[in-house]
Amino acid sequence: MTPHLYPRRRVLQAGSLGLLGLGLPDLLSGRAQASVVSEPKFGQAKACILLFMWGGPAQQETWDLKPHAPREIRGEFMPISTRVPGIQIGEHFPQLAERTDKLAIIRSMTHGDVNHLTATHFLLTGQPPPPVDDLKMDWPSLGSVLSKLGRGQPPLPPFVSMRPDLKNDVPRFVEQSHGQFSGWLGNAYNPLTIDADPSQPDYRVGEFELPADVASIRLDERRSLLTALDSPPPQTIAPPSEDMRRHYAQAFDLLNSAVGADAFDVSREPVELRERYGLNPHGQSVLQARRLVERGVPLVTVFWPSDGIKNVSVYWDTHSRNFVDLKERLMPVADQAFSTLLDDLSDRGMLDETLVVWSGEFGRTPKVGQRNSDAGAGRDGRDHWPNCFSTVLAGGGVRGGVVHGTSDKSAAYPIADPVQPVDLMATVHHLLGIPHHLELADVTGRKQVVCPGERILSLL
Repeated sequence: MTPHLYPRRRVLQAGSLGLLGLGLPDLLSGRAQASVVSEPKFGQAKACILLFMWGGPAQQETWDLKPHAPREIRGEFMPISTRVPGIQIGEHFPQLAERTDKLAIIRSMTHGDVNHLTATHFLLTGQPPPPVDDLKMDWPSLGSVLSKLGRGQPPLPPFVSMRPDLKNDVPRFVEQSHGQFSGWLGNAYNPLTIDADPSQPDYRVGEFELPADVASIRLDERRSLLTALDSPPPQTIAPPSEDMRRHYAQAFDLLNSAVGADAFDVSREPVELRERYGLNPHGQSVLQARRLVERGVPLVTVFWPSDGIKNVSVYWDTHSRNFVDLKERLMPVADQAFSTLLDDLSDRGMLDETLVVWSGEFGRTPKVGQRNSDAGAGRDGRDHWPNCFSTVLAGGGVRGGVVHGTSDKSAAYPIADPVQPVDLMATVHHLLGIPHHLELADVTGRKQVVCPGERILSLL
């Protein structure tokens, strides 16, 4: 085989992201193709960490307790007072109770989708899911919009998604969830998806490290070879564009620099701090997110992992064992990681410029054991309930110490200030300095209003 006919992709074995077929050079190329949009004068947040409690946390046990309701509604948990007089939250969030002065609690989130895989689309994009079950037809996620706008600091990717795969035989439904990718914007704006578990000693994000058998000098040799291959003689293969050459160069620079290794190495954090976040997949994923935004990544989504519990309750989807699982394996871990993140960001002077969003895709039924979906609920569980649930914001220009919206006496429906996901996302856009009612072109060139919602100005 003559050198100029050798496939480039086989030369670049060091740089594949393995993300829906998206390579690192393609990701870098997509970033550079971002539309030029005037930098808005509003927006205090420079980055966002989205803590996504996949499965749907029970609002009655977390942020919106109803202690005076009948037992089948109020459940087993009691509310506790917090740092802010008049605000009470669930008793198994004791650390967050000491930090409510930093939180804006929305108790009136609402939409109408009871399906996990499509309801996620509402919270990750603001828009209702398309009628076609095709991730490429989704509306673009928040991170993809930021990527399209050219946010971020190369060589790190502008959008990272943490989805730890704990290698158990419980289905990883998060992989099929809509709204987490770039959808109709095109694959160039997809996130770098990390399925490795950062709580493990062998945690590595291999795409940002040299393979064990590739020394730095060998990587330089590959770069030289690629340069030669990219200058073929006439009437052979077409040379790549100047942009693609630059993206390949950036890919090699990232692999050959300390930037990637540093950003994705949580072992460089003090042991005491790692313990404060929690030496578990979620806690260390949240710590990884902080390391990334500290180094200029604009959006990191942290999905709750499937921990392999073999009953009807997986993730936060507590169809059974609602009170046992919330008390023992869900709320304490979330309480610890979220609280430590707030403290850590504040200690580093980053909280004012980092927006934190804590949410699931919906809530749980008002009554214990109530059926509202095909899955139903056991005698000690709650079924899916999108009509009313809670979302929490902090940092990045959000007013702390406030509760927005009110639910009825059984936390079933909003009775004051209902918040649709599109309005929540419009508020997040505002905080991140994304122009109101921004239009972006899809892969066919057709302009779309990314988020037609209205900002919740009382939260700012």
